[in-house]
Amino acid sequence: MSAEEPQEQEDEDLQYFVRIGQTDLDGTKSVERSLSEMNGIGRRTARLIAEKAGVDRTATFGRLDEDVIDEVVTLVENYAEEVPDWLNNRQNDFYSGETTHEIGNDLQLSRQHDINRMKMIDSYKGTRHKRGQKVRGQRTKSTGRTEGTIGVNVEEIREEQAEEAADEEGDE
Repeated sequence: MSAEEPQEQEDEDLQYFVRIGQTDLDGTKSVERSLSEMNGIGRRTARLIAEKAGVDRTATFGRLDEDVIDEVVTLVENYAEEVPDWLNNRQNDFYSGETTHEIGNDLQLSRQHDINRMKMIDSYKGTRHKRGQKVRGQRTKSTGRTEGTIGVNVEEIREEQAEEAADEEGDE
């Protein structure tokens, strides 16, 4: 061990996990990076939230004061009211007709409901989802094959040859 190795310092004021909704965010990363790890929040949205909260987006998220973290949490939860409708990820919802911005598990749940509705009404996208094929018009002639490789399995051939060689040696 050399004398130049840095000693790990315990940081009492660092929160390692910051909870927003039902998601734990990494407090050791910057505000923008840890917010963008949450489902429904990308880099642009994280930058807008940090700007509205008056926080440096490169600051470590876990080192912020409690009131600043609470302000960021309220901005994330009320994001739909703060931005124009075209920036929300759930515009004119099929069931309610409202424009909202879903985050976390709510986004995954609403996506699954949409896919199930497409499957039930047998839309083109729904039938593609049922079959497990590509949905958005990608090529399928040469990609997206899930049956496995068709061809020569070299390992099986070598094992069979080794067994045959062992049988021949045993016969002699």
